[in-house]
Amino acid sequence: MTLTPNQITQLATAYDEAEHTRQVVRAPSVQHPGFSMDDAYKVQSAWVDQRLARGERIVGHKIGLTSRAMQLAVGIDTPDYGVLTDAMVIDDGAVIAPDRFIFPRFEVELGFKLKSGLSGPDVTIFDVLDATEWVIPAIEVIDCRAHLSDPETGTPLNVMDSIADNAANAGIIWGGTPVRPDDIDLRMVPGILYRNGKIEETGVSAGVLGHPANGLVWLTRQLHAVGTSLEAGEFVLGGSFTRPVAGKPGDTIQCDFGTLGQITCSIGKDA
Repeated sequence: MTLTPNQITQLATAYDEAEHTRQVVRAPSVQHPGFSMDDAYKVQSAWVDQRLARGERIVGHKIGLTSRAMQLAVGIDTPDYGVLTDAMVIDDGAVIAPDRFIFPRFEVELGFKLKSGLSGPDVTIFDVLDATEWVIPAIEVIDCRAHLSDPETGTPLNVMDSIADNAANAGIIWGGTPVRPDDIDLRMVPGILYRNGKIEETGVSAGVLGHPANGLVWLTRQLHAVGTSLEAGEFVLGGSFTRPVAGKPGDTIQCDFGTLGQITCSIGKDA
């Protein structure tokens, strides 16, 4: 199925309004049977265009659903990607307003800061490592602007819905200790995710496609297929190596990355 430009715009606007009002909408796949991956990325792109039109700027990309843990958590079996803007960046140690997100969940990731661009269908992990200036611990805040299960049909979200929803991205926190990509074994970075001092999830970075840089290989090839590429200076989230942990007002979230340090944030209490 290929949606009309007007339908694409309507879906993007609905997601944008849902994010600002914190009122979820019906997923595109239940509104438009046959909703395709091509349709989904067009909706995502239209939503990004709306963000840019009001003054946000692109700072990078995120790769989602790269680990088996994440795929099992959401019942989706293929990676996806989304776009990061400066409005999504949250300071390490920040108190997040309790009304900023709908149902925030937190994921453990490594971020890659690129010193040179990546493009083409034949990019390799060696190209990715050569193009990377810094690797830094990160927490991604994900949110869902559509019903996880449709209230009318009970149909669950699928990967196309996730893609249209900018791959569920809502926020980015980076911190800890940046390292050069050849300073450590990037496969063996630990992640211990705490909520209110209790360990909720643990994982290791090899859970992301065997090596977190493989996520950027996948992303570069996907972008090439649609005529674009990763640019120098971009920050790329490589994908979560734990399942997401939900947060609610009053919670403190902390992730320990071993020798790479820690990231902490909290959600303010409701008034």
